[in-house]
Amino acid sequence: MKTIIRLLAGVVGRAPWAVLLVTLVVTGVLGALATTVETATGQEGFAPDSEEIAASDRIDEYFGDSATQSVVQVLVRSETGDVLTAEAVEAVRQAGEAIADSDAGRYVAVDDEEEPGIVSYLTPVFTAAGQEGIDPAGLDDDAVKELYERALVDADDDLAFTAQLTPDGSGDTPHVGMLLVFVDSSTDIDVQIDRETAVADALADLDGPLELDAFSFGLLFGDEDEFLGEVTELFTLAFAIILGVLLFVYWMKPRGATTRGAAIRRTVADTSVTMLTIVLAVLWMNGIGALLQRVGVLDGFTEVAQIVPILLVGLGVDYGIHLNSRYRDEVGDGQAVRPAMRTAIGTVGVALVLATVTTAVGFLTNIVNPIPALRDFGILAAIGIVVAFVLMLTFVPALRSVLDRRAEAGGRLPVDGMGATRERLLPELVSRTSVLAVRLPIPTIVVCFLLGGLGFVGFTNLSTEFSFTDFLPEDSPVVQTLDTIQDEFAGGFGETTHVLVEDADLASPEVFNALASATEAMADTDDVLTVDTPMGTAAQVASPVSVLREALAPGPDGAPRQPELAEVAVANGYDPETGEFADDADVATVYEAVRDTDADALEAVLAFEDGQPAAALLEVSTQAGEGAAMELRDGLVADLEPVREVGAATAVTSQNIISGAIVEELSASQVISLVITLVTAMLVLMLTFWVENRRPFLGVITMLPVALVVLWTFGLMYLSGIPFGPVTATLTGLAVGIGVPYTIHMARRFEEDRGAYDDIADAIRATTRNTGGALAGSAFTTAAGFGVLVTSTLTPFQQMGQVTAYAIVLSLAGAVLVLPSMLVLWERWHRRHGSQVTEKETLSVV
Repeated sequence: MKTIIRLLAGVVGRAPWAVLLVTLVVTGVLGALATTVETATGQEGFAPDSEEIAASDRIDEYFGDSATQSVVQVLVRSETGDVLTAEAVEAVRQAGEAIADSDAGRYVAVDDEEEPGIVSYLTPVFTAAGQEGIDPAGLDDDAVKELYERALVDADDDLAFTAQLTPDGSGDTPHVGMLLVFVDSSTDIDVQIDRETAVADALADLDGPLELDAFSFGLLFGDEDEFLGEVTELFTLAFAIILGVLLFVYWMKPRGATTRGAAIRRTVADTSVTMLTIVLAVLWMNGIGALLQRVGVLDGFTEVAQIVPILLVGLGVDYGIHLNSRYRDEVGDGQAVRPAMRTAIGTVGVALVLATVTTAVGFLTNIVNPIPALRDFGILAAIGIVVAFVLMLTFVPALRSVLDRRAEAGGRLPVDGMGATRERLLPELVSRTSVLAVRLPIPTIVVCFLLGGLGFVGFTNLSTEFSFTDFLPEDSPVVQTLDTIQDEFAGGFGETTHVLVEDADLASPEVFNALASATEAMADTDDVLTVDTPMGTAAQVASPVSVLREALAPGPDGAPRQPELAEVAVANGYDPETGEFADDADVATVYEAVRDTDADALEAVLAFEDGQPAAALLEVSTQAGEGAAMELRDGLVADLEPVREVGAATAVTSQNIISGAIVEELSASQVISLVITLVTAMLVLMLTFWVENRRPFLGVITMLPVALVVLWTFGLMYLSGIPFGPVTATLTGLAVGIGVPYTIHMARRFEEDRGAYDDIADAIRATTRNTGGALAGSAFTTAAGFGVLVTSTLTPFQQMGQVTAYAIVLSLAGAVLVLPSMLVLWERWHRRHGSQVTEKETLSVV
């Protein structure tokens, strides 16, 4: 470790211009690479390696996008709270015309009577009016309600379905209604989003008394620039706030020969150098990230990874504050620029190496996290911390040395002002906390550990939540529309849950009959949409069974619609009465006959490889939403038991189920991530202190306050109602990243001061005054940087800002309250047992 610091100090001292030139060249290269960084949105990147994800991927491989249409759900709302009115009829009619006349009209079958492109809760009114020769435009409110109720009394299955497009399913004066707009699908996701956006735009251009709000997942995730703009605004705001705070922290007090003008110039210069270095660190980190994407180590930067620059602003500034504070102290004590910088690098630099290693290790423990986005976050954050360290220990000293040597030679270096750092308000206030360590160390530690126990209780009771809308603004109209759909319509009508069936002879009668039994059982499963048929209530499931039965269904006269196909099916063991096959039936021949008549329909639910069925797909229409997705999954798994009994493998998946799987993985990883991070960081510290001064237990002492900080923060999360999620899951690494440098700086400085003072009380006061003051300034700036996240319109960022503020304040408390008490007890024990402060034990300057 000291070898690294000696090398850096030597290079900076002998060749500062070379350091600056190399920094400029590397920045140019990595800055150019940074422009090629790939991003990801939505669930992409958060999906763990799970059965649900694997099934979704295999469905794409087998069937591609088998859907021929996507659904845009449109909410109809009125200020009067009644959408069964003449105004509503006119609004729905205008909506259909607007869509037909728009760019979306080519992709919506508006005039298809057999399969209409628009179905609304008012379809019964239009149907009844047409049957009775009434112009819907001439209806009044009472007539609308009367026609609606009369039309539903003897409605067929298709018309009865429209009653479900009102919240209570009965149509009794509904306060909100729904239109379903079926848009022809495209395999190009961007084209599909454009088509759905055209529908939304056509409705937005309408100027009427009713509110029409469109929703689809394409609309939800269609505008990636909105999120990127949010991150840019937050980074800019954090940068600006920290700039202002740094001016306060770096403010130089005019003293002696240092005039106010010189103090102001120095304050601005030190602030500018630090912030410039942070910008370079962000560029370097993104450039290295782009390289790692090219070699397959990192995936596209998700929303979590894209906030690392904000994190880097907060953590990177900490390095600059400590280095600058120590350098000012040394110059103020009379050293020349070059030896002062060497001393600063040699003392603070050793602590920064240790802080960097432990912080990077803390973040890198995310490599074992099952969530890919968190793995990438850990790697990227570790890269950022290392890069910030390298630049703060090379570029900053080199630039500062070049400028200060020139000022020193000209007699313009504000030596007197630089020596006044210790006399500022923050160091003086923090030094007063040492009274607890000197007079009440044991009570202080006991109280803190009791609070840690309460924090652990809060940690074990934290809820885990994840939603694919987490990283979308709460005030987004599309998000608000989705919330209403989930509240009023139990998830809406665009939800489809897929069941993949593999690893069996799918052309056997046993598998076919098992699929038939499973789909029949689904009719009784909660949140599976059903339809009334002559044979009873049936689940809305598209499957090989439904395709075959529909193809063999009789016409109005009772005769088969496709007599030749029916003859082949019956001849090969199909029973039209039961809709199943005999045990010795030849299902493969029947499938081939269906493919000859309607290949698209069958191949949408039955994938063939080398002429044989390889996988079957069941598309189940559901409305569980996110809240009941996992219960739906469990219900369908139970329904599919007959299929598994005949040897087939089944997997249930959907977007909401994948979200639920992410929640389960996050929950399972909480304790593991916490233990791995803390234990790994502690082992690194123990090894370092053992090598440095043969006192490995000092590593345990240094780490204990950080462990308490993590528990305290979890406790405050519980009290604040903040759940465990993809962003707050980074807390353990973040707390270690903030807390470990704080405690390391205190422990390292105490190791110096205990050799400089005979009295332990004087040593701990000097430590809290000199290093504690710098820590307070660092905490102030870091809290300000992360605090801007609270202003975000994205809930996870708001939570992260709040949680990070907790972690920063508590890290400062752990470093200046808990650690000094432990250090005092530790030093008293050694002195009572006759240990002397030796040159080997004291962490000397490089």
